[in-house]
Amino acid sequence: MLRLIKHQITNNKFLINGDIRYGAVDELLLNHRDKNQYLGSAYKILEDGKVSFSVQGDLVSSYIWRGFYQTGASFQPTLSLGVGNFSLTAWGSTDFQGANSTSMPAAKEIDLTAAYTFGSAGPTLSVASLWWAGQGSCRYFNFKSHETDHHFEAGLAYTLPIEKLPLSITWNFMFAGQDKDENGNQNYSSYVELNFPFTVKGVDLNATCGVLPYDAGITTYGGDVNSGFAVTNVALKATKDIKITDSFSLPIFTQAIWNPRMEDAHLVLGISLRP
Repeated sequence: MLRLIKHQITNNKFLINGDIRYGAVDELLLNHRDKNQYLGSAYKILEDGKVSFSVQGDLVSSYIWRGFYQTGASFQPTLSLGVGNFSLTAWGSTDFQGANSTSMPAAKEIDLTAAYTFGSAGPTLSVASLWWAGQGSCRYFNFKSHETDHHFEAGLAYTLPIEKLPLSITWNFMFAGQDKDENGNQNYSSYVELNFPFTVKGVDLNATCGVLPYDAGITTYGGDVNSGFAVTNVALKATKDIKITDSFSLPIFTQAIWNPRMEDAHLVLGISLRP
């Protein structure tokens, strides 16, 4: 089961699948709702006034979403357009197994996100379509409630305007689509995440804690994930630019992730490619 946490740009924030990431708009947008987990970020390659355009690709050793394993080594491209405080972002993920999968459809995800940040330091409101049905499903444009493979999600993110305490909180709420309970009714699953970025000896770090505040949809995270409140994502991410030449550096990141609810753990290595 493959899924999305996805992207977008607004001032200093970069949303991906409802996850916040930070960085300067004219540089690295340090990923994930956060300054989040610098899961991947976007690099501005064109700016005209308040309009910015960015592209990036991440290579990861495994794709983990909100503490849940999605698939193995994957390539994850991002394309973003920002106009003032508004942004549109397309984010995808495809594993290296590709069309050679024999047991099940190859993992493929496409997430589209629209976001708006209120003021220069206000909250960010986002709406996203998350689609991870896999290669060959051929049902992307089916939006019927009980047939669609899309998960439609709204998000609200806010970062404390305190320089020494840049704690961010994001609440994501699935309001339509495939997120259903065991009776086929809309489940309205939520995911809440706290992120705290900091730096130690030149290495950018980000601590994350994510929870499911109540029962999740039966197909959203796979299986019987929780029967009420559940901690699913405790992580620490480290990001560092490796200097290749005087004019080119390669961002590399490692993230340790624990999912207490599923009694699972992951260690992910990734690199970011950008113009």
